Amino acid sequence: MNLDEIRIELPVLDRIAYLNTGTFGPLPSRTIEAMIEQHRSELARGRSGLAYWDQARSLRAEVREAVAELIGATAESVALTRSTSDGCAIAVAGLRLTAGDEVVTTDDEHFGLLAALHASGARVRVARIRARPLDEVVRAIDAELTERTRLIAVSHVTWTTGRVLPVRDLGNRGVPVLVDGAQGAGAIPVDVRDLGCDFYTVSGQKWLLGPDGTGALYVRPERVDKLEIAMPSYFSQQSYEQSGAFVPTPGAPRFDPGTLPAPSLAGLRESIAFACDLGDERFACARRMAERCRELLSAHFEVLTEPGQATLVAFRPGRDPAEAVAALAEKDVIVRNFPGLDWVRASVGFWTSEEDIERLIAGLS
Repeated sequence: MNLDEIRIELPVLDRIAYLNTGTFGPLPSRTIEAMIEQHRSELARGRSGLAYWDQARSLRAEVREAVAELIGATAESVALTRSTSDGCAIAVAGLRLTAGDEVVTTDDEHFGLLAALHASGARVRVARIRARPLDEVVRAIDAELTERTRLIAVSHVTWTTGRVLPVRDLGNRGVPVLVDGAQGAGAIPVDVRDLGCDFYTVSGQKWLLGPDGTGALYVRPERVDKLEIAMPSYFSQQSYEQSGAFVPTPGAPRFDPGTLPAPSLAGLRESIAFACDLGDERFACARRMAERCRELLSAHFEVLTEPGQATLVAFRPGRDPAEAVAALAEKDVIVRNFPGLDWVRASVGFWTSEEDIERLIAGLS
C-alpha cells in the first residue's frame, strides 16, 4: 500500500492529524463526488419515476452486497440501517423481551447498545469487565447468566480502549448473542460466521468512512424467522392487504427500517470500495500503526489499551482530558475524551502516518 496515495484520497489529512474515526471517519473524495452526482441527478430529474426507483433499489442491493462481503455474510442476511444504534434496537425489540427476562452485557458498552437493552423491559445484568484482563472476560459474563437469560449483548471492539472481546467464546450457551460492531467492521477483519454471533451491527460513518446516517445489521439466517419485525417499514413486506396483514420480505432485508437517502447510499458504496480496493493489508497496516501510537504514548503517558488490540488507543493525558482535547484541536490534532473518565482516545487507521502520531505527542507535551 502506498500511504501517500491513500492520504491524497482523504483531503482532511492535508492539514489535520485526524485521530477520531471512532466517532466519524475521514471522507474519501470519491465518496463526496458520488454523493454530489446523485444530488445533482435528483435536482435535475426529481425523486420519482420508474428510473429513479430502479436506481434506488440498485443502490440498496449494491450496498447490501458490499457490507455482506466485508463481514463474511450473504446479502440476504443483511439489513440496511441508519446507525449501529438502529441495528441494536431492531434486534432487541424483535426478541420481544419482558420484565421476567434478563439480558447480560458489560460495563464497557456504548449507550447505543445499552439504550436498547434498558428500553426492552428486561432486567439488565452487567458483567464488570473494564478493570479485568481479557482472559477473565468470558468468566465474568458467564457469572451473570441465569435460567432467565434471553440475550448476551457485547461489543466486538470496546469503544473506550479498543479491546477485542472474545465474542467467539460466548456462543453455545443456548441464548442469542448480539454484537455491537461499531468499532469493529472496517477497522479489523470481521467474519460473522466465524464469530458465531446471531446479530452484528455495522456503523457506516466510522471505520467504513461513509456518510452519517448509514449502517447495517447482520441477522444469522437461522434467526430471521424467529426475530419479530418490531419496527416494520415498507421494505418489510413483499405483499400486503388493506388490513395491514403482510407477507414478510425474504431474509434480513425485512428489518430495513425505511428509505435511506440515495446520495448516502451512493457515498457509502464508494467508501467501502475505496477501502476494499486496498485489500486485507489495510488491516495489518492499521494494527501496526495503532501499536506504534501505543508505543510512543507509553513513553510519556499512562496507556490504558493493552497490546495487540484493535485500532483505538486510550490514555491518561496527565491533565484535564477535555482541556487536552481542546488544546490539541487548536493545533489541528483531533481526538476525543469521555464524559466522566480522565481518558483521551486516539483512533488510528490504515491512512494514519507516523507524523500524525508525532503531532499528537508534541501537542500533548
